[in-house]
Amino acid sequence: MKQESTLRVPAFTAYEEQGVTVWYGELKQAGSLTLDLEGRQGELFVEKVPAEGIRMPRGAGKRFVGAKETVTVTTGYWRFTVRGKAEALLLSGPAAKDAHFNLKERKNAASVHLSYALDKEIKAEWFYNEVTVRTEPLHSYYMACGFKRGYFGIQVNSPTERRIIFSIWDSGNEGVDRSKVADEDQVKLLAKGDGVVASGFGNEGTGGHSHLVYPWKKDTTYKFLVHAQPEYVGIRQLTVYSGYFWFPEKRSWGLIARFRAPKDGSYLSGLYSFNENFWGDNGQLLRLAEFGPSWVRTSDGKWQELAAASFSCDATGRAKDRLDFAAGVAKSGRWYLSNGGFVKNGIAYKDPLPPRTLHGMPPETLPA
Repeated sequence: MKQESTLRVPAFTAYEEQGVTVWYGELKQAGSLTLDLEGRQGELFVEKVPAEGIRMPRGAGKRFVGAKETVTVTTGYWRFTVRGKAEALLLSGPAAKDAHFNLKERKNAASVHLSYALDKEIKAEWFYNEVTVRTEPLHSYYMACGFKRGYFGIQVNSPTERRIIFSIWDSGNEGVDRSKVADEDQVKLLAKGDGVVASGFGNEGTGGHSHLVYPWKKDTTYKFLVHAQPEYVGIRQLTVYSGYFWFPEKRSWGLIARFRAPKDGSYLSGLYSFNENFWGDNGQLLRLAEFGPSWVRTSDGKWQELAAASFSCDATGRAKDRLDFAAGVAKSGRWYLSNGGFVKNGIAYKDPLPPRTLHGMPPETLPA
């Protein structure tokens, strides 16, 4: 008789939620599922993830099961909780066939991106975009204006602190330690706005970083604007990048920072937006934001809407370690990106997004 196979989901892949240990996984077969714990030191229960996804840790649940107990399940994402400790979750039976769990230690949700279509010959001097955040768990970065040399968006840093972040990468290939980057390859700060903190950064490439602590709120639309000005000094090709944020309480653009980037000489290219979970201790929570309308202004003063985009994701998504991500057109007519939460809509790497229905207009005035 053929022995039934068992799926082992190790403890290091689980989340800690309000004193309990929690695994999330997708069951692709309905029917009987046999549950057990390796190194059992507690009680186990199982419940289905709600359709709206995981927005906050949910604590204990209602349905406890014992050792090697069989339950009947439907397809979809499920939540498996231990009140106590265990070395691994063990699943067997017909419903365990093809079940999908992230089996790697990295517990961040997959980073997801909108890659905007822009003809290579277009000299994009300005990049305008809007972001509306719908969920706001810690360790979230909703990036409005990404481009070949940098990124600009808003971040949740702590229960009490939020930031606007604008950063530009150095030249060269150093990924960790900025002290190893030659001076002629380093981005230089030229100016910054009131209250803005500016410094260097490393560990994700290196470059010039700036941020402003600012109490942005979910369900409010915020506007971002990046300017690129190529410069030529002798044989050196440079570009000055400026990041501006529209302060709704002042009804005006404010400079976050201005950096000069060496070995450049280009306008804006490689335009994108993203939704990132930058720390893994709450990667199970849903992150959702809407983007647009999105426009560029060319060096000859013409505005052009970024009307087409495709979906992309990081290695966690491409390797199919995590599949809980989605993108499409929100009820507002904007494009949306979501990750985490254990909800998905079937979009895949490099898929085109459906046409956005909200077009809007570019800004009437630009910063001086």
